[in-house]
Amino acid sequence: MKRPLFLLPLIKVAFVFSLITPTISNSAGNEVMTSDEQTILSTVLSMTQAFHSGNIDDVMDTYETSQSIAFEPGQAVSDAKLARQMFQDFSSMQPQFTYSGHEVIVEGDLAIHIAPWTMSGRDPDNNEIEMSGLSVAVLRRQQDGSWKIVIDNPYGSHLLPGRN
Repeated sequence: MKRPLFLLPLIKVAFVFSLITPTISNSAGNEVMTSDEQTILSTVLSMTQAFHSGNIDDVMDTYETSQSIAFEPGQAVSDAKLARQMFQDFSSMQPQFTYSGHEVIVEGDLAIHIAPWTMSGRDPDNNEIEMSGLSVAVLRRQQDGSWKIVIDNPYGSHLLPGRN
């Protein structure tokens, strides 16, 4: 089955937390996370839950105003209006997502969140779609202590042999 490229970048946004028990670890490989790591994971999960509920305003609130989102491998979108429209278009397909784990690495006011994902859904012709990949997101601590996504690339695995 040919994979529609426009669907892959949004895969991480629709996490079905109740369907899985993910492995969650930090840079040391520990399952006990620091407060910052927990807040970062919470930001990602909040964005995903907002996407599931169709609340694109809340999805966009998890991103910095100046952000880059890869809606196709190697083609990041930095225009917030276009990103909002792409999220809205994708949500109409009501995809179901799971993460098989999460890794969070923090250095100062920057962090990276890495998560393998799977997705199933329906394309506009009602054909079943199944995809998987690796989400890589960079977050930055805000002045109020919260974290927001700056770079979002759910195509982290496209460089691996056999994954393009």
